[in-house]
Amino acid sequence: MSAEAASPAAADTPVVRLIDVVRTHGDGPQAVHALKGVSLEMRAGELVAVMGPSGSGKSTLLNIAGGLDRPTAGSVLVEGHPLETLSAKRLAALRRRRAGYVFQDLNLIPSLTVAENVALPRELDGAGMRSARKDALAVLGEVGLAGMADRFPDEISGGQRQRAAIARALVGKRRLLLADEPTGALDTPMGDEILRLLRGQADAGAAVLLVTHEPRYAAWADRVIFLRDGQIVDGPGDGLVSAR
Repeated sequence: MSAEAASPAAADTPVVRLIDVVRTHGDGPQAVHALKGVSLEMRAGELVAVMGPSGSGKSTLLNIAGGLDRPTAGSVLVEGHPLETLSAKRLAALRRRRAGYVFQDLNLIPSLTVAENVALPRELDGAGMRSARKDALAVLGEVGLAGMADRFPDEISGGQRQRAAIARALVGKRRLLLADEPTGALDTPMGDEILRLLRGQADAGAAVLLVTHEPRYAAWADRVIFLRDGQIVDGPGDGLVSAR
């Protein structure tokens, strides 16, 4: 369901904060430096777009911001809580309750209905099936899929599957929404509809981090960050610019 509007007190604390984050894969001369000292703050109500060439570290940045990956160095705080101090169990609980992720390949489970896919994070967090389904139906209504709840993913269109994936990322009181190229396989009208949904979640009080290669979609953001070779730079040619 939609993110709660942030209170003035909550607005003082960034929803997510990255401090000098480094992410290195491997060792020695073969090491890949995916992120090199990246710092970023996002507050409630912001939609921030991340752009950059392939291999620049965009997906790694999303994974680390949402606790799906841990930095090699630096610190990540979600609502003031440093993720490096959390056990694997507590980190998983934080992801289920506070962060929603829209994967590039959607990751919907084919054998589950749309409603069952959306309800899954709530069930994994201990909610009963009836309560989880109620929450799933509510958020499916918000994304325009109320009539598709009992269909399977292969019975609905690509755009509808994308909205189902977004609904799954929204179910519960999510404060952080991370979307990795959510419009990549969609035509322009459907892509615009997905951006309206993401923009609406930010306007309702969530912090939304969007990876995109399309300037038209980045234009929906409050800020655009450009990554190159694992570092934030000053613009698409050379980071932080205003998009609105």
